[in-house]
Amino acid sequence: MNSTIINIKTNPKVKSEAKKTAADLGLSLSGVLNAYLRQFIRTKSVYFSLNEENPSPYLLEALKESEKQRKKKGVHSFDNPEEAIHFLKNT
Repeated sequence: MNSTIINIKTNPKVKSEAKKTAADLGLSLSGVLNAYLRQFIRTKSVYFSLNEENPSPYLLEALKESEKQRKKKGVHSFDNPEEAIHFLKNT
């Protein structure tokens, strides 16, 4: 198999954690990156996910601020589609 080298700059801690995570899954970091590149080529899309169980302090603060703005502007929120339809029919 022909191969080439890609050099990237990353934080040493990020590299270390990524290498450990890959190893925990029984993979090499190189294997993970190659698989990601193949997926990127195939789907022509980029996907990022956040750990929703442990939101960052920044995200928590942004959510609080968003909620304050929503309440201040009188924006309605609904728990299900039926509530939204009922609201729309009665305004």
